[in-house]
Amino acid sequence: MSKTNYSYIGISFIILIFGIWAVPKIVAHFQKADLEVIGKAPSFEFIDQDGKTISNKDYEGKVYVVEFFFTTCPSICPIMNRRMVDVQNEFYGNPNFGIASFTINPEVDTPKVLKEYAKTYGANHVNWHFMTGDKDKILKLSNEGFNLYAESVMDDNGDFSHSGLFALIDKEGNIRSRKDKFGNPYIYYQSLDEENAPNQIQELKEDIKKLLNE
Repeated sequence: MSKTNYSYIGISFIILIFGIWAVPKIVAHFQKADLEVIGKAPSFEFIDQDGKTISNKDYEGKVYVVEFFFTTCPSICPIMNRRMVDVQNEFYGNPNFGIASFTINPEVDTPKVLKEYAKTYGANHVNWHFMTGDKDKILKLSNEGFNLYAESVMDDNGDFSHSGLFALIDKEGNIRSRKDKFGNPYIYYQSLDEENAPNQIQELKEDIKKLLNE
């Protein structure tokens, strides 16, 4: 057998081995992650900390996390955003990841205030938008759009009542969630519960990675 034939056989063998190794990985890349589809995320359009108009279309093709907060929150928001920064840092520099933070106190939280708040927390991912706008539209987005509770009446401590949960959105604009050991979807991820939040934040990061690979 000629050297040419040996070379041909060798190259064919390498291609075969590569195919056996690569095909499962390629197939896995296009498979859907084992995360429940909760429903379609609502549309929105608001102004961010840089004065830019941001809508859900700016997040198309990205995996992103949603929260509702306000900058003067004396209780749960600092905890939420420290944990959100932890999530940000896991995916820092990834252009296919983002965060959408909506203030429920837009009268105070102007773009300038939001920009300073973001700077204070080290929230500097290019796709992390702190958004403000019409209060009624924001509350409707929270309560009816994402089903994340938010109340517009401030108590004596200067606090609004609102959810401390994070919503995870996939590249196609679907709310996604992993399931618990009983097969029930979380729907949202805990950021406050001291017993469950640390584990669920880690799980959130793992699930973001899964969705980024879809």
